[in-house]
Parts: sequence; structure tokens; C-alpha cells
Amino acid sequence: MRLQGEKIYLAVLERKDCKKLWNDFEYDLENPTEEFNIGHSDEKADGWFDEIQQLQGKQNVRLGIFLKDGTVIGDVALQNIDQKNRSCSVGIGIAKIENRANGYGREAVQLMIDYGFRYLGMERITANTLEMNIGAQKVIERCGLTLEGRERKAIYLNGNKYDRLCYAILKEEYFNERER
Repeated sequence: MRLQGEKIYLAVLERKDCKKLWNDFEYDLENPTEEFNIGHSDEKADGWFDEIQQLQGKQNVRLGIFLKDGTVIGDVALQNIDQKNRSCSVGIGIAKIENRANGYGREAVQLMIDYGFRYLGMERITANTLEMNIGAQKVIERCGLTLEGRERKAIYLNGNKYDRLCYAILKEEYFNERER
């Protein structure tokens, strides 16, 4: 499977891609994510790859984000797919800080949202981020998701409690926006 964008394409992750992403990951303290992985190793990357394979197509659709030259820079996923309620969440990670804020994440999220609505039959796609992760908020909002709520002091990170912002987009909103 390959989803083509302007700057990037999305494709299935191979074990070597997972190892590269795992080893390349740089934590950004100014725009933190909820997961904090310390002690990256090839064994953990192998475990991550195995988990992707186990959940792929059942609960998740996870793809690698590749530059046009084939370099893997991140991953994007439709997660927690609920076929009964036709909903899921979208999540993204870009390994190196230098590859963030270049439009790659926005393009990857847009491709996955389109895939979820057109091919998976989703009716609602959600996304969450921490209150201080302005970069993620910008990507989410530029992809058309609406802030629906705030889970106050929901995340404990680095000795502090932070709010989690909850966004969503509905299928009809997505297609109405695209027709404009």
C-alpha cells in the first residue's frame, strides 16, 4: 500500500524502518508528546515492529512517512479502529526535530484522514495532544479537526500535570470542506 502526497508518501513499515525511526528519535521538550521512551534499543524497535504487525488491519493502520528519496522520517496511524461505531483516532510521530515543522506531518495526517473516510468507512476521526504541544495543535487544526474538549490535568509528565486537548472531524465536515 502506498499513499502519495506532494512532499512525502506513506507506505508499509519494514523492520529496518522501525529500527531507523527508533534510533533516530529526538525528544522535543518544548513540544512534548505523551509517550516518553528512554533507552531506545534495537530490541525495543523489534518489539514495536512486531506490535505493528499484530495490530495492522485489525485495530490500526500504521504506515511509514517517507521522503521522495525513500528515507523514512516518521510514522502515522489510524488507531483504535472501531468498526461498529465507525470511528478511530489519528496519531503521528516524526523522528528527527529537523524534519518537523516542514509540512510533512500535516500532509501525512491529511492522507490518513482521507484514507479513513474513503476506504475504511470511518464517520469520525479524533486526535489528542498535550496543551503545550503547539506544533501538533497546528497540524491537527490545519487538517480540519475541531477542538471538542479538554481533559484537565490528565497527563503526568516530568513532574507536572498537563491538560490533554481532544479534537475530531466528521466525515461530512471533511467532504464539505474539500468541496469548497
